[in-house]
Amino acid sequence: MIDPVLLRTDPDRVRASQAARGDDVALVDEAVAADASRRAALAAFESLRAEQNAHGKTVARAPEEEKAALVAQAQELAARVKAAQQAASDAEGAFEAVVSRIGNVVLDGVPAGGEDDWALVREHGTPRVFDFEPRDHVELAELTGVIDIERGTKTSGSRFYFLKGWGARLELALLRMGLDKAIEHGFEPMITPTLVKPEIMAGTGFLGAHADEIYYLPADDLYLTGTSEVALAGYHADEILDLSDGPIRYAGWSACYRREAGSAGKDNRGILRVHQFQKLEMFVYAAPEDAERVHLELLALEESMLQACELAYRVIDVAAGDLGSSAARKYDTEAWVPTQGKYRELTSTSNCTTFQARRLGIRARGEDGRTSPVATLNGTLATTRWIVAMLETHQQADGSIRVPAALVPYLGTDVIPVK
Repeated sequence: MIDPVLLRTDPDRVRASQAARGDDVALVDEAVAADASRRAALAAFESLRAEQNAHGKTVARAPEEEKAALVAQAQELAARVKAAQQAASDAEGAFEAVVSRIGNVVLDGVPAGGEDDWALVREHGTPRVFDFEPRDHVELAELTGVIDIERGTKTSGSRFYFLKGWGARLELALLRMGLDKAIEHGFEPMITPTLVKPEIMAGTGFLGAHADEIYYLPADDLYLTGTSEVALAGYHADEILDLSDGPIRYAGWSACYRREAGSAGKDNRGILRVHQFQKLEMFVYAAPEDAERVHLELLALEESMLQACELAYRVIDVAAGDLGSSAARKYDTEAWVPTQGKYRELTSTSNCTTFQARRLGIRARGEDGRTSPVATLNGTLATTRWIVAMLETHQQADGSIRVPAALVPYLGTDVIPVK
């Protein structure tokens, strides 16, 4: 949820954000009107309640012969207070219904537009030039036996797979290397639940435009998470945090599930876009004034992992219309996939400012003793998708895979052999 004070004091900024996202600008005017109505209703309720309290004291002090009439007035006043309370509650609900449809206010400098309107931040490394015809990751997986897509489909349907032998070990090696890096930088490791309650899923902003990509278990009223960000955001729901020693950092390791409902026909070959995968996700609770600095720190950690894996990549500043409702800014890091001849997203990191914390009731206490919403940020350190770029970039002429030096201690070999 966006800051109601910002909505009230600077609605033009919210309108500009909606326009940059390609979302409905008229929602801002509806929200401003709903905010005015709820404040008026709350003021009326509080005024009546104060009158009721004062009248109660009058009744207590009144002579016995006057009390009957005063009690009757008190009963009438109580009915009016109850009606005013209901009106205030209804106005609050109406406001929340409107404002919840407004995406997080994008930060200055975020490009306007949609999926193709990103801005290049930087490129790192040079895409590999082969002196032989490179194979795609599916062919390489067959030669090395690291992935079995055919039996994954037989067992579970399309977009499922088995990681086998060196493939399973490669995924674990990537995740373990990422976890060590996270621990080195002050992140607490977490193995998170992959089923969450609706209020947690909604609180993180995932039940908006992309709700059809989330698996839902109606018998249990639980959602399967597509990232440990959801569980980690819910971890401190309705709590007051102590950020006096700086941001709180978690590294969540979990299986992730996505229906990919909006991607029919896209990336059907291989494991670039699948229904189930492993991921190591960084999640940070920070003071709002520290959020942009922390965001760049998360991006630097992601880049250090890509560099350790010796992948050519670029960083893009994602356009407003492709952010998702919770993010105020998102950087994607995209690695070069040789047989596709283009960069593909491997990681992303988002600054959600106070949007998720407002929905989930997560606050911190300031030096003045007052509480206010914290900022939340997230970023991916390693995931199954990386295997695609790893196999293709480091393939050798015979189909074997060279292992980057930084990964050798985790994998226990410098070459994944042809089977």
